[in-house]
Amino acid sequence: MAQRFTSSARHADGGAQSAAQDPALRSFAVETDFIYARAWRELPGVAHGFSTRHSERARFFRRAAGGGKFIGPVFVRQVHSDIVWPLKEAPQTAPAGDALVTATPGLALSVKTADCFPILLFDPGIPAVGVIHAGWRGAVKRIAEKAVGLMRARYGADPGRMYAAIGPGIRSCCYEVGEEVIVAFRSQFTYADELFRNPRGQNPADIRLPRQVLTAGRPPLRDLAPERACLNLEEANRRQLLAAGLKAENIAAGAPCTACRNDLLCSYRREGAAADRMYAFVLLR
Repeated sequence: MAQRFTSSARHADGGAQSAAQDPALRSFAVETDFIYARAWRELPGVAHGFSTRHSERARFFRRAAGGGKFIGPVFVRQVHSDIVWPLKEAPQTAPAGDALVTATPGLALSVKTADCFPILLFDPGIPAVGVIHAGWRGAVKRIAEKAVGLMRARYGADPGRMYAAIGPGIRSCCYEVGEEVIVAFRSQFTYADELFRNPRGQNPADIRLPRQVLTAGRPPLRDLAPERACLNLEEANRRQLLAAGLKAENIAAGAPCTACRNDLLCSYRREGAAADRMYAFVLLR
């Protein structure tokens, strides 16, 4: 029997809401060409930022770095994987993968996004930082959890004191997905169904039909469309960070939806192949 997905206050995104309506959006300061996590501005030893469609590349990186000098930024050749690269210095060529971590001051890390979620990590005790490109494929492969794990194994990072900032991405208000994605999450997470909501209400396959219809010669559900639902990809990544040991109060979430705010942000879902990309930036000072 097909599973119904229902939304709840716990997973309601409110992607189109203003900051005044949605307290979660207060976690981020949103400007025309620059977005940052408010709590991170109070953290010593780290610089960060998220660009918008209106950001000028060089200017954005200078501002994100706080005006100081830096090496890079270093990128990965993004392949929707669970591959995390630890770096001591800038590589000659971008490695294939979807996350970078480092304990080297002055080495800037960055990923590009246009609906997938950018995630920044910071452990002030080592110190060490990381950056993650997390789409649905990466989330199914637990890339956020693995990035935290590699920082713990390589640098001795303590997830209990780490901070994370989940930047702008496509929220569940706009992210309708098909059966392939639903099945992939169900295969990996016991709480998978809590990450989805049904945009059309009750699934017809769940409706009890009269006995005379069920015993008719033609199966009544033969022509049903494949199962579809809306995925809360931000929550999927947040849960992985919690599972890795981060404290809920240290995870900044609730940045604007890329599809709702297409005037400000880039969205592959809205624009297709013509969509530009935005940058997420993190740097140990």
